[in-house]
Amino acid sequence: MKLSHLSIDETRAALNGGVLLLKLDPFVLRLTSDVPNLAENIQFLYADFSLGSTDDFADFHVEIYREPGLRKWFRPLARFFFDGKPSFIPLPINQAPAMLEWGLNWCVAAHAHQYLIIHAAVIEKNGVTILMPAPPGSGKSTLCASLVLSGWRLLSDELALMDIASGLVCGMARPISLKNQSIDLIKQFAPSCEITKPMFGTTKGTVALLKPPKQSVDRRNELSRPRLVVFPQYVAGSVATLEPKSKASIFMLLAEQSFNFDVLGVEGFQALSDFVDCADCFHFSYSALGDALNTFEELAERYQ
Repeated sequence: MKLSHLSIDETRAALNGGVLLLKLDPFVLRLTSDVPNLAENIQFLYADFSLGSTDDFADFHVEIYREPGLRKWFRPLARFFFDGKPSFIPLPINQAPAMLEWGLNWCVAAHAHQYLIIHAAVIEKNGVTILMPAPPGSGKSTLCASLVLSGWRLLSDELALMDIASGLVCGMARPISLKNQSIDLIKQFAPSCEITKPMFGTTKGTVALLKPPKQSVDRRNELSRPRLVVFPQYVAGSVATLEPKSKASIFMLLAEQSFNFDVLGVEGFQALSDFVDCADCFHFSYSALGDALNTFEELAERYQ
């Protein structure tokens, strides 16, 4: 059964009762919350995800509760709990949907060491999978969103999960986080896109969450081996430029963008080495989304 099969009242009751289990393959999340606007956002963003049974094993037990006392009514705050313990400072209650996404990223990055975890978007089209690692502010999520809204399959916007033994990458196809000017840019690019109301005043500025396409969610269990590594960088006024990069430099950049490369030690080093050996690597600078889309379409055709 999918979350969309529940009414909003049923979703809210499941959250309040701690019996909402979301299958965010390869993980299961048990989520509990008394934050009113969180139920609506989860119902909207995760409508196409499957539900687990109440007695299923859950990898992550997460609670998001309103702060007690006067804070429930005066400038209310919400706090993120992991396994019953407060894990972050409280945030304004309107930022609870973003808090959930950030908290889930932390849950995976801090605990899922059966994978080599890289801060990267992963997209696929016609069997061609591209890994796009990049630091914040590079335009990665904006580019990822525009590609996904143009027919590419979303595996991940934030966390690439690489199986150490096989080198295959899985992605949870979770919502894409857009910030500041990117929100209006994507709305103009795809007026029919499904996106949450903006959340103002976060530590990252204004944030909105783009709902993942149903086809990407339905195929989220299809693991893939990235054939290309593309480091994107938005440069105002630049012409779209794709430049080959050495495997040695890409290895170092990927290691820097990994959350647990040092934790995995020799296993992580070998897995990343094997992956880079089999991938073609590029640096991509752009300013216009149209030019960027054309470049990626050409890559998909070239490597098909």
